[in-house]
Amino acid sequence: MLLILSENWTLTSGRDLPTLVRWAREAEDAGFDAVMISEHLVLGPDASDKGVMANPREYALPGNQDPYTPWPNSLMLLSAIASVTSRVRLVAGAILAPLRHPILLARELGTLDLLCKGRLVVQPTVSWSRDEYDALGVPFERRGRILDEQLAVMDLLWHASPATYSGEFFSFKDIYFEPKAYRPDGPRMWFGGQHLHDRLLDRIVRYGHGFHPLGVPSEADLARLRQSVTKQVELIGGTRAVFPDDDSCADIGQAMAGLPEQMAKGFTTFCLKPSQFTDDPAQVGALCREVVRRAEAMA
Repeated sequence: MLLILSENWTLTSGRDLPTLVRWAREAEDAGFDAVMISEHLVLGPDASDKGVMANPREYALPGNQDPYTPWPNSLMLLSAIASVTSRVRLVAGAILAPLRHPILLARELGTLDLLCKGRLVVQPTVSWSRDEYDALGVPFERRGRILDEQLAVMDLLWHASPATYSGEFFSFKDIYFEPKAYRPDGPRMWFGGQHLHDRLLDRIVRYGHGFHPLGVPSEADLARLRQSVTKQVELIGGTRAVFPDDDSCADIGQAMAGLPEQMAKGFTTFCLKPSQFTDDPAQVGALCREVVRRAEAMA
């Protein structure tokens, strides 16, 4: 089980970051395997161009969130969590790689991976907000090509010193990148998206250790993944909260009822956002223990 620490603002203030750190420790103590924090650097008007979510406990999706939604820095938060945990994996979900230089990003990720002794999982992505790219002066239309080049750069830096690279967006010669990440091939990487398109599949084949789809993947996508990837790839699913109305929490039993079906398809890790199931910040630890009890019964 994976506890999502982002987007829980019905439970805590976007400025009360120590509470998120405490929840991570409570999740570890309860038996959770991982915690996740996602990111945006800034939001613009296109954050809500499809309207806002009806129930504020829902997941933030492209175009459905208030531009005032807080998104604190995920890597700094995960560093704080690394200092109070010893076992849970630290998932940097939705790292907007094209908005950073790959050498700087590799330095940040490698340092965090050393701090947590290899518990870091990174999910690089291009995201959807043109306003965010415009604010940072990065061409939105070229974000996929930028990400592909960044992945190649980081992979090179994990393996070689001195390193030389010449590409469309980034070039350097004879640089020494030390210390490297905890593992000799860098942090574990997940990739996700709405569909398993060719470029996404290629990233998983080259660099990936997990597939984290947005929503429910098609049977055709799962079959294509199995046919194309020879290494073991972790499949990440999640609970499906059903809200009785726009003001209430969902039932945890109902939300977890679909996990056995996902397990039968090969999914082994399941995401859960606590604010979907409780409005009491003091009950997150108890919720985690109940989730683990139910998950163990299913397994």
